Amino acid sequence: MNRYDTFGRRLFVVGNYIFLALTAILCLLPFINLLATSLSGSTAVAAGDVKFLPIDFNLKSYEFVMKSEQFSRALWVSVERVVLGVSVNMFLTILAAYSLSKEKRNFKWRGMYAWFFFVTILFSGGLIPWYVVISKTGLIDSIWALILPGALPVFNVIVLLNFFRGLPKELEEAAFMDGATHWTVLWRIFVPLSKPALATLALFCIVNHWNSWFEGLILMNRTENYPLQSYLQTIIINPENFISMARGEYSDLLNFVNARTSRAAQLFVGTLPILLVYPFLQKYFTSGLVLGSVKG
Repeated sequence: MNRYDTFGRRLFVVGNYIFLALTAILCLLPFINLLATSLSGSTAVAAGDVKFLPIDFNLKSYEFVMKSEQFSRALWVSVERVVLGVSVNMFLTILAAYSLSKEKRNFKWRGMYAWFFFVTILFSGGLIPWYVVISKTGLIDSIWALILPGALPVFNVIVLLNFFRGLPKELEEAAFMDGATHWTVLWRIFVPLSKPALATLALFCIVNHWNSWFEGLILMNRTENYPLQSYLQTIIINPENFISMARGEYSDLLNFVNARTSRAAQLFVGTLPILLVYPFLQKYFTSGLVLGSVKG
């Protein structure tokens, strides 16, 4: 018998599984309630009868959401933000991490630049200077106001440069002996070998851009430029927005939909993309974030 396979250890493992299972269930219950609310009739929801199973099942709330021009426009802004934002984030992160991963003999000012980036994690100018800079550069009310201010995530740079440092130096030296440039070494050797780390950081960027709502409220003067999360925040804070949406071609749905069911449907649709993307990239978390530290 394995000396580690004791009764106490087995009890600990079983207790761990039970604890994690209960935690997972507690995390899922709000989503189940949200889904049940979005699929229920407005009368049952208004009466507070809906818990975890739909009552008077129907898809009218989702039909109402799909007909909403405001929701569709906000969804498109968020998709555009994610595509552009993640591309910019990853490109600049790769360039910065590659440069800072070099030894001091190869990059004389590496230490100065590393501290320059690191200080931004500890200190910031505050909300007002941040807004003034964006305003003076003419980015207000444009998609780039949601992308450029956070174009280089310093935490991601630190993670990736440590991963780059863990890659075998012999590969880089052999490439230089064959006449390769730094650009070739970066994109032909470092990037292909760093796919787990890059996938992990890409997921961080996707979640950050998709879930961010504050910047949209501050930097967008027109509601049609709101990303999805900013739009959802306004309908949660001001349920009266439902009344302004429920007119014209939506009037035939008012017998089946109210503010709570429509809000639940919009929140669930807004959460769905991340729920679909996360399982495909989650497997890279362990390999992406641990390999660099294991290799030193």
